[in-house]
Amino acid sequence: MSDYKTEIIAVGTELLLGQIANTNAQWLSEQLADNGMNVFYHAVVGDNLERVKDTFQLASERSDIIFVTGGLGPTDDDLTREAFQALTNKTLKEDKSSLNKITSYFEKSKRQMTPNNRKQALVFSEAKVLANSAGMAPGMIIKHNQSIWVFMPGVPREMKAITTEQVIPYLKETLQLNTVIQSRMLRFIGIGESQIEHELKSLIDSQKNPTIAPLASEGEVAIRVTSKAANKQQADELINKTESKILKKVGKYFYGYDQDSIKEKVYQLLKSKKLTIATAESLTGGSFSESIVSINGASEVFMGGIVCYSKEAKENMLNVSSETIKTYGTVSQKCASEMALNVKQKLNANIGISFTGVAGPNSLEGKPVGTVIIAICDSFNKSTIQEYHFQGNREMIRNRSVKKGFELLRDILFES
Repeated sequence: MSDYKTEIIAVGTELLLGQIANTNAQWLSEQLADNGMNVFYHAVVGDNLERVKDTFQLASERSDIIFVTGGLGPTDDDLTREAFQALTNKTLKEDKSSLNKITSYFEKSKRQMTPNNRKQALVFSEAKVLANSAGMAPGMIIKHNQSIWVFMPGVPREMKAITTEQVIPYLKETLQLNTVIQSRMLRFIGIGESQIEHELKSLIDSQKNPTIAPLASEGEVAIRVTSKAANKQQADELINKTESKILKKVGKYFYGYDQDSIKEKVYQLLKSKKLTIATAESLTGGSFSESIVSINGASEVFMGGIVCYSKEAKENMLNVSSETIKTYGTVSQKCASEMALNVKQKLNANIGISFTGVAGPNSLEGKPVGTVIIAICDSFNKSTIQEYHFQGNREMIRNRSVKKGFELLRDILFES
């Protein structure tokens, strides 16, 4: 069954306008993968009869199982039934059980039921009707030519209830699903996407099962390892073997799995080593401190932070030497070093970290936009200072600086 092509279509102009996110497709894809079904396509189409029909036509030509969410409501712009009927010439009928549920709802809520609400009870004559335990409009499963169509409401809680309670059990029984698709995300920092792909080229070129896919995000890279097997245990064993091969090549950049974040890993290292940290932020304006305090239990490791954006603040709040600023400037390794040492001592922390630089839009002290200097003063008053030159707009530079600060801390903590 896992060789069949599965497609998910979301109907609703609000999705195209960005008014709501298409979380249904993401959730459905996860559920289908857990049951060994390959999702080949995601499609989104607005509330237009011809465009919905055209989308359905394309899906019928390329996919074996098609999930459609949305467009089953009572209003004129709910066109899923009409589009499928126009494509297939199948007849609609009123489902008595669904209609009774709808009328009962309005009676209990003491509201007048308008005639268009009867539309929600319309189902195709040949369809298996899926009762909606979380709402009113029922779902449907219907076969057309060589494809299986699953229609469900677009409201996430209703779609999830129908999928979990009825759709997955039906597909398991009808199609005798006997595989799972399991994925694991390996997270790396300090290495770029092109470099990690180069390092893993031999594994990627020879991949069959599991498969390996590099995925870049801001300041880090992930490797998704995906396997197919008869059950989750066997799938995990396949992934474990491939993970070991990957880590032999690029393990020094690895920091975690799946939903792990670099900030949480640094927090865990600080906590396990019983170390505290204080921050001095110019360029980042408190963003690094905010990242730390967003973690539950941050008070165990975070002593506090000082945002010293101006030259005067660096001198008055952090006691950076006026001679240092006069001779080297605020965007200098010397200034960053004093910021890290002084905030560590002022806030009685084991470690001090500082950020200074030029986020833009204009250069500063003769330094171009993107110049970033990060200094870390450890518990032995040993300083580590790094200078970077990031590309992008102001927000991107500041975000990269925060991520790089966590990367440097992780490296230092691992070595200590």
